[in-house]
Amino acid sequence: MLDQNTLQKFENGLNPQDPTASVVPCEILGYGEISCVLQINHDTEVAAKRMPLFASLPAAQKYAADYQRYCDRLRTAGLTIPEDATIIVKGHGDIAVLYILQKQLPPPRFCHQLIQTEDTAFLESMIQRIVLEIEKVWTYNATHDPNIKLAIDGQLSNWVLLESGDMAYIDTSTPLMLEEGIETLDPELLLQSAPSFLRWLIRWQFLEDVMTRYYDRRLVYTDLIANLYKEQRPELVDSWIGTINSSTTGKMEALEKEQIEAYYKEDKFIWRLFLGLRRFDRFIKNKLLGQRYEFVLPGKIKR
Repeated sequence: MLDQNTLQKFENGLNPQDPTASVVPCEILGYGEISCVLQINHDTEVAAKRMPLFASLPAAQKYAADYQRYCDRLRTAGLTIPEDATIIVKGHGDIAVLYILQKQLPPPRFCHQLIQTEDTAFLESMIQRIVLEIEKVWTYNATHDPNIKLAIDGQLSNWVLLESGDMAYIDTSTPLMLEEGIETLDPELLLQSAPSFLRWLIRWQFLEDVMTRYYDRRLVYTDLIANLYKEQRPELVDSWIGTINSSTTGKMEALEKEQIEAYYKEDKFIWRLFLGLRRFDRFIKNKLLGQRYEFVLPGKIKR
């Protein structure tokens, strides 16, 4: 497991524009909307999600505590969550950087990869398993403390079907939960990687939609099905809609293909805009102002 000293040395020598050229070696495993996932110092056992979002150590500590409660509650709900830990290091200037460490799982077993390699019968069983896991969240919300509500991002890349047959959920780094009706995640953190002069626009037009969609069962499944368009497997849409509708009868309004297509187009627009604004902000800071840009951005994303 990576330790504090190794991560601090990595952060000290990190070039966010080219992490692979940093003093401590690393490989990029993936990207989130506000983070990146790294393999650091040749440690093939650990995926390290870097989150340079925090203006102070107490802010990072609060987030880490919220994250741990979220993981604990998902486990109580019955979900399989990989082994994890958190480490906070000092970032550039006065910021604090939170690293969420999670056991690495085999890339070929990620569900967005399996839909490219497995046959229809396998994938039908896989989506049924994912539905069972998602439903555990709503069962938890209905049967546990009424003042606690969990949310979940059910998209395909967040699920890993292990060789053991267990379905693991990995996207725990955004602690989406309501406590006493109040969102524990400060929504302003989601805007840290957007240009400061445009945050008002994103806050006004898009932030509430992004923050609330994962508390809506039907929108969680809509987002899951919409993933099939992003992953270039639209031929699976009709059968997966049928599977989800039959599995959730009486629990939510049935999914409809036309609504999913409209949702996908809107979602694609939101995230393309957000990434485009981040690249613009990076250009201004790096090239025009000579400043450091803290976030690691992906290249072209096929959607």
